[in-house]
Order: sequence, then structure tokens, then C-alpha cells
Amino acid sequence: MIDEQSAWEAFERRDRSADDRFVVAVSTTRIYCRPSCPARRPKREHVRFFASGAEAAARGYRACLRCKPDEVTRDRKAIADAVALLRDAEATVRLDVLAAAVGYAPHHFARLFSRELGMSPALWQRARRLSEAERRLGEGASVAEAIYDAGYSAPSRFYDDAKALGLTPVARRKGERKMVIDWAKVDSALGPLLIAASDRGLCRVSFDEDVEALRRRWPAAELRENPASPLIEAALAAIADPSLAASLPTDVSGTAFQQRVWAELRKIPPGETRSYLDIARALGDPNATRAVGTANGANPIAIIVPCHRVVRNDGGLGGYAGGLERKRALLAAETKAVQGSLPLTS
Repeated sequence: MIDEQSAWEAFERRDRSADDRFVVAVSTTRIYCRPSCPARRPKREHVRFFASGAEAAARGYRACLRCKPDEVTRDRKAIADAVALLRDAEATVRLDVLAAAVGYAPHHFARLFSRELGMSPALWQRARRLSEAERRLGEGASVAEAIYDAGYSAPSRFYDDAKALGLTPVARRKGERKMVIDWAKVDSALGPLLIAASDRGLCRVSFDEDVEALRRRWPAAELRENPASPLIEAALAAIADPSLAASLPTDVSGTAFQQRVWAELRKIPPGETRSYLDIARALGDPNATRAVGTANGANPIAIIVPCHRVVRNDGGLGGYAGGLERKRALLAAETKAVQGSLPLTS
């Protein structure tokens, strides 16, 4: 069932994230469009909304030749196919080769890829290569082994990528100290909660995980069960009182875009929500709602970095790694906590 008021608002702001949820049909022209169509907006009384282009076509409307609404599914498949190709590639794939492989013109596909994933194909490949190097380092490989195993031709390229992507490579930290992670598993009103922290900040807060999950993420780290860790105790206090969370330090790796999204999430006050579009606008790119959603889903510090406070543009809950029931309960509990009611921990 389409909420027509929400659909109209998405159409008015040309919300690309709504393109795969419905089409907009105009009675005066008998044309249906994507919500993001750049054409001039018709009057509200001339607009109808359909769940699909097929449904609109069955009612006698034809597809807009400008925004090509029937290609939304094709675009999504092209992105998925391109990512699969890049994952399997042993060397850097040029834009023209990548675009040709999925049947698009290079310039158009570059815009499509960046709009959906928040970075260009070239930057995506650099981020993946850097992530692979960091993974190998975490497994105990030497710096040289990790760099060359990841496909770098020289160490300088590794550090150039790290600087460009806004990451702090494990290689740099490795020379400073062996990573030691304190962890604790605690009961909460929403189920078992794993909290882990390095000497620099919280590095993992998640539901339904145990120490084995930490070993998989940091196989070379020293893991110490230590519920008395000051950072773990501070995290528990912040879960009970969400107003304390924004000041807690974190120690996480992510692309520059992910880091910007996570920083923006920490600005959302307890008891409030923001839409993916709100976050994208705050970052200066209203068309990056899907990329925001991807970064939101990759957040490694649940609750403290409040990805649960981000909802769909139509007001729906959207997704959550811990499950929608937990997301709903978290939002309700935070509202009560702000009002001085029960904490989440028990």
C-alpha cells in the first residue's frame, strides 16, 4: 500500500531512493516516471502512484523517455554485476572496460555507480585493495607480505590509498604496539551484548556475538575478558544513559565516506530519528541515500554509534543488523531513558 502523501513528498524532492518503490503517473500526459525524474513537476491533482511500471502500463500509461523508469531494475543489476566483477578481478579494472561489461556508457555508469555506492569505481577498487591489505596484516602477515598479497606494486601506493581514503592502516599501528582488546559479554533488556575496546576506543558493540567473532576480526590481537575495563564500563553507562554516548572514543576503520556517515549518526540526539535522506543532505549530497544506507549497515559500534536512529525516508523503520524488533525497542527505550525511565542494561 503506497502512502500517497509520502510518495508525493519523495516525488517533489526527486528522491532517488524511492525509484524502486513506486512510479509516478501523470494523467494529462499519460506518462509514468521515476520519482527522481528531472522533468518539471505536474500539479498534485494530475498525479497517481503505482507500485510498478507494469501496473501503470496496464492502466494505459507509457514510460517516460527521459528518466526511463523501467530501467531501475536494470541499473540495480548492473551495479551488482559490476561489484561481482571487481571482486573477482586480480588487477584494476578500467572504467570503460567495466561499463562495457555491464552494457553502459562509461560516463553514465560512473555517475550511476557513485550515486549508489558513494564512491567511483576506481575509489571502490582502492578501498577494497586497502581493506585486503589490512585483513592480511590482522592475520599476522608482515607489512611487505600484506601489501603485495593485496595487489599493490609498491608500499607507497598502499600509503597513498590509506591517505586518500581516510583510513589508519593497521601497518602504521602495528609498529606502535600489539593490539590488545578488552571484551565483555553482558545481558541487556534486548539480549546478549558483546562490547570490545582497544586502548584507543570502542572497536565493537554488537548483539548475539561472542569472543569468536572478535578472533575472526582481529586474529593477531590479544583478547582479554575484562568487564572492568574503563571503556567497557563507560559504554554500559552510555547504553543506560544515551546522552553519554557521543563523548566515547571509538577505534574503527572505514572509508572516508563511512567515517563521515558514522560521525553524522553521533549527532542525532537520543529520542529522535533521522532519515537516510536527512543524513545524505547533512553530508552535502542528497542523492547519496543508498550509500548512506550501506554505510549505516556497516557500522561496527551498535547503540553507541546510533545507526538504529536512522529510518526510511517514508518513516518506516528500515533495516537493522540486530533485527527490527530490537530497533523498535531501542527507539522506545531511548525515549523513556531520556525521560528518566528504565535503562537498557540489566
